[in-house]
Amino acid sequence: MIFATVSIPNSSSTLGTPPRPALISNGRVHTLPFPDMQAVIAIGAEQAAQRASKKSFRVDQVKFHAPLKPTSLRDAYAFEQHVKTASQNRGRAVPEGWYKFPAFYYTNPHSIFGPEDEIPFPHYTEALDYELEIAAVIGKGGINIKPENAQAHIFGYTIFNDWSARDVQREEMKIGLGPAKGKDFASSLGPVIVTGEALIDRAVRRPGVYDLTMIARVNGAEMSRGNFKDIYWSFGEIIARASDNCELQIGDVIGSGTVGTGCLLELTKTQGPWLNAGDVVELEIEKVGILKNVIGAKNR
Repeated sequence: MIFATVSIPNSSSTLGTPPRPALISNGRVHTLPFPDMQAVIAIGAEQAAQRASKKSFRVDQVKFHAPLKPTSLRDAYAFEQHVKTASQNRGRAVPEGWYKFPAFYYTNPHSIFGPEDEIPFPHYTEALDYELEIAAVIGKGGINIKPENAQAHIFGYTIFNDWSARDVQREEMKIGLGPAKGKDFASSLGPVIVTGEALIDRAVRRPGVYDLTMIARVNGAEMSRGNFKDIYWSFGEIIARASDNCELQIGDVIGSGTVGTGCLLELTKTQGPWLNAGDVVELEIEKVGILKNVIGAKNR
């Protein structure tokens, strides 16, 4: 199943309807009688779909928003190719600890942007970057979840762009507490949440992992290409680590980390060129869609 948060333009008003959750089926958008995606996740995909409106709209008749406001937002560091290349570009080896457990950090769940939204360009950076990621949306809370049981806790998957101010991040990481202002200004999610059932034909023998091509484009030119199946730490392992003595909540979002080649930091050996105001960034994941954003004017 495919879920989204949409608004319906109204011919009598430039404002249209407020954003509301919807089911996408056979290329048609059916609104759902729930206040937000959190309520959809809480009741479950099957039951929510049964309450879909019979009236429907074409996909091009609605505006897509970020599919949900995360309860919390974690981002893992799970693709070995990205970690190796980024480490080499920084003149160091991959830390031994990276192979011991799936690492992640908490980022800002309140600076969420959706498809077609303009991304703020912070005044404090000269090195704005995108990150091509897939994210799991938690649909069933739990603590001390085993990797093999993690799939039952995933409501679905969405595209995640972890926008980064690389020069600020570089200085922050030297302190040893992880990125903060280098990451907290923007994260993009969308355009939809796709449940595991809709991806079953692409499942691989690892919990929460699928064979899906991942592509990033800047101003129409392909910059990054990878595959979800190449992830070193599966979502099963990431969820097990995140839930170890810590209860996951419905609506938590966990990013995969950047796929191999999936950012300018990796591609340009940390030297740029970086993103500029007006650039259009598209992240595409097979069977999930395209998450498109434009970079706004630099804040002063």
